[in-house]
Amino acid sequence: MNTETMTSCQDFLTQYDKTNGLPAWQSPTVQALQTGFVAALTDQALLLATGEDAATFLHNQLTNDVEHLKDDQAKLACYCSPKGRMIASFLYWKTSEGIVLQLHESIKPMIHKRLQMFILRAKAKLQDISTDQLVLGLGGAAAPSVLSRWFPDLPREAYAKTETSFGTLIRVSDADHIARYQWSTSNAIAQEVWPLLEKELVMVDASAWRLTNIQAGIPQIIDKTQEKFVPQMVNFELIGGVNFKKGCYPGQEIVARSQYLGKLKRRMALARIAYDGDQAIMPGTEVFTSEEEAQPCGMIVNAEWASEGVCLCLVEIKVADQEAGSIHLGSSTGSILTFLPLPYPVIDVTA
Repeated sequence: MNTETMTSCQDFLTQYDKTNGLPAWQSPTVQALQTGFVAALTDQALLLATGEDAATFLHNQLTNDVEHLKDDQAKLACYCSPKGRMIASFLYWKTSEGIVLQLHESIKPMIHKRLQMFILRAKAKLQDISTDQLVLGLGGAAAPSVLSRWFPDLPREAYAKTETSFGTLIRVSDADHIARYQWSTSNAIAQEVWPLLEKELVMVDASAWRLTNIQAGIPQIIDKTQEKFVPQMVNFELIGGVNFKKGCYPGQEIVARSQYLGKLKRRMALARIAYDGDQAIMPGTEVFTSEEEAQPCGMIVNAEWASEGVCLCLVEIKVADQEAGSIHLGSSTGSILTFLPLPYPVIDVTA
């Protein structure tokens, strides 16, 4: 899509804010997230891999199976450095055009350039389609009936996918017992369906979708957390993002060694923070035990406001420290983290 069309789409989103008298998108509420909401995921970028070698090329770069990806499914995957550290996390799926990689906008230029560099002689091309598509996140009790107008056969399981002339619909992990769907479509179709979505669902900011990702225990790597974690440190193998039976990829030996040699000492947890700071808690912020002032015991992976003065976060932390005592944000005397149960079991698996 050309620049003029993209500008038109951005103007449309901006005009919605002005029409409703809002300085920004509405903040999420518990009721909105439960009853039905939609968010324009403007922080998400899309890369499209095409060509007869596209699947093989990506299969050799990512932690998950791409060569056997089915048309009716989406998957999670990591892109790692040679040292096994995550430099990107992806949601990926097939379309009639090729394989789509979804990642955070802040790391798109670097990842696009890096993947492009390794294509070499492979018959594959990688292009940025972020300006051609708009990604919507929908959830809550009303979302399925609203979506059925454009997708008669809704995907019923997590990471199941369907396509119609209106785009690609993926059911992602539930959050706080609510069903969630991600809809990728053209800017033109997004503008066409917007009035109906606005009428029947609460329009919220992309931060609301990020909050539901935190509730679902699904981390996303951004620029501030690149090369901070081996996949297992943020539970990525537990949520289906690592295939230990596939062939080689960058960092595979270290990822495999972390899996099979002893019990994992660091994991990702869900926590609530009563926080009175003026700015949001940033990914990459370190956390400390009350007993150790100099050495951090973990790091915030993702964080979002859940209500006034309260943030939810995903935090990578030493397992022993999580079980031993109080954990604080930013310093040994900072705001205390209260740990909550994740929606999936955190166990060490070797298969």
